[in-house]
Amino acid sequence: MHTLMRIVRYLMNVLTYLDFQPSRKKALYLVLGLTALFLLLTAFVYLLPTTFIDIEFSEEVQEYNSPFLDAVMKGVSWFGTQTVAISLALATALVFLMLRYRWEALFLSLTLLSSVLNFGIKLLVNRPRPTDDLVRIVVKAQHNSFPSGHTVFYVTFFGFLIFLMYRLRQFPPAVRWGIGGVSLLLILAVPFSRVYLGAHWFSDVAAGFMLGLISLIGLILLYLPSTHSSPPHS
Repeated sequence: MHTLMRIVRYLMNVLTYLDFQPSRKKALYLVLGLTALFLLLTAFVYLLPTTFIDIEFSEEVQEYNSPFLDAVMKGVSWFGTQTVAISLALATALVFLMLRYRWEALFLSLTLLSSVLNFGIKLLVNRPRPTDDLVRIVVKAQHNSFPSGHTVFYVTFFGFLIFLMYRLRQFPPAVRWGIGGVSLLLILAVPFSRVYLGAHWFSDVAAGFMLGLISLIGLILLYLPSTHSSPPHS
């Protein structure tokens, strides 16, 4: 728990930097760097759909397995299933709207655009899912494999929730730390969950993490000029 709190505090420091830097050049450089890495990885995967690195990583993650761990990993991934993800994002946005945080509600809804972008990239790259002759398949996933849509959604949506919990000091500390902590745990756990379940390769979740960060930073940079947080008014 102490380690988790340290990670959350470090993330808060990063968000403070994004919030108060007069110049956003470094944040934009970070987006450009992540985009370049993402494009390189995409080209690599397009040319070599299956690599020993992906297979080795899957074998390491799946080495220890059990029915209980299967259930836990399915639970971690549950929030990223299409219907649940859309419902979760819109329901959360509705809660913020009811609390009169209009801009926050709008941007929470916009986190779903990262999933639309991800789906388009899936169609272009057209990478097959892992097969049971190479890895253990716990969950038979649909659509193409690259990038991981679950990872993109978790980093973008739950990452923006963490950002809002930092920004909106009007919320009780227990709520802010609770939502922030759970969101961070889900972000860190979902890449391993997807590989463990046999739904993705390591390169899929790595690309998903990059694309999620690109989307998250982009949303934060768009959000900050729009409002300095919109507290509820009577």
